[in-house]
Amino acid sequence: MKRGLLVAGFFSLLVLIASLRSLPRSRMLSGVSYNQIWWSDPSGRRDFEQCSWWNDLQHALPGVSNGYIIVDCNGGLNQMRRDFCDGVGVARLLNATLLLPQFEGTPYWNDSSGFSDIFDADFFIETMKGYVRVVKELPPPYASKKTVLIDCQKKKLFDYVEAVLPVLLKEKVVIIRPAASQRSDRYPLWAKASRCQACYKALRLVQRLENTAQTVLDAIPRPFLALHLRFEPDMIAYSRCTYSNLSKASLDAIEAARDNKAPFTGSLAESWRNRGKCPLTPGEAAFVLQALRVPTTMPIYLASGSGLLEETAFSRVYPNIYRKLAILGADALKGLHGNSKAALDYYVAVHSDIYVATYFGNMDKMVVAMRAMHGSGKTLVLNRQAFATSVSSGLSGAELAQRMWEVHSSSLFTGRNLPLPDCFCRSTGRTRTKNSD
Repeated sequence: MKRGLLVAGFFSLLVLIASLRSLPRSRMLSGVSYNQIWWSDPSGRRDFEQCSWWNDLQHALPGVSNGYIIVDCNGGLNQMRRDFCDGVGVARLLNATLLLPQFEGTPYWNDSSGFSDIFDADFFIETMKGYVRVVKELPPPYASKKTVLIDCQKKKLFDYVEAVLPVLLKEKVVIIRPAASQRSDRYPLWAKASRCQACYKALRLVQRLENTAQTVLDAIPRPFLALHLRFEPDMIAYSRCTYSNLSKASLDAIEAARDNKAPFTGSLAESWRNRGKCPLTPGEAAFVLQALRVPTTMPIYLASGSGLLEETAFSRVYPNIYRKLAILGADALKGLHGNSKAALDYYVAVHSDIYVATYFGNMDKMVVAMRAMHGSGKTLVLNRQAFATSVSSGLSGAELAQRMWEVHSSSLFTGRNLPLPDCFCRSTGRTRTKNSD
């Protein structure tokens, strides 16, 4: 049975490689001229932009703060940034003073950098004046006080006013882990405005880190495409997807990372993949980019961490690849922690001519949002579900490429599925409608 699956997988790989090789030499996209190709149009299309309602919306702060809120931030840089932004809104909602987080390091992320190592703390505090009170450290009466942790992550529609405020008033210092959603009827516009202001205007990199990121940016020929290519062992293991057309080394790395996350099998595996739950392989990502007629000579910045599997399947098709390691050198990166390296990728991605993500994770949500703020160029998240269902229905080669063009040519956006959707409105010419997705 396993041998049959391997043979079938190997045959599928040969078909995909043949399709990739045939794309540049053929008129794959019938009825589409070169000038109509999305990446070559400099004007772009802004589906979303900053809402006018939160621009300079400042509600007078009460005279006395109810206490201090510490946001418990963990995970990767952009996950911590998302949680911190939510924490800003909570602090404003509860009339609390916000303590800048430490960005606690974990063995998994191999990072111990703090907020001030990544972001300009003084600029943040200054930009948030009138929105929320912010301090770098607790005053002496509370510095040694034992704090109460309130975990809001696992609760849906968590109501901070009813659950956190009483504890804050009693203890004066609380640590919160923000929930993924809050009751909109208990979250007034002035509190939402604080979240928007914090996430999209007040967070900028420290000068040292921004200078390094700008060095990377300046080294890449324009126009270039920044690609957030995700295909690491832990990610694949977490997705519970199976791949038969990978190298033995990649399959072994994925198996070692699975732990207790057994892959789905049979009809469940097929259904899971057709729902778009399985990350695209680097080879599949290259196929889709070629289907979109992105030239194989296009300079591409790989915004990816260590451990990326099957990278050669992509670089064989798109060899003009740029990385921060190659640009800066190992010595320059040696002193940077994981969060600082992620910040470099984030900066380059935000300021790229084209941004493409193969998976819509925390970094992608932040990058897409900031590109909407800046009115940057084309932004695209590859449609994993459309690719999977097309392959499942038997499409390959030219037919699959044509289908990928049809799907993605109408999916260009600069703001869909934002982590803070209330901050952005759908762009309709001169009018703006609130994004309530």
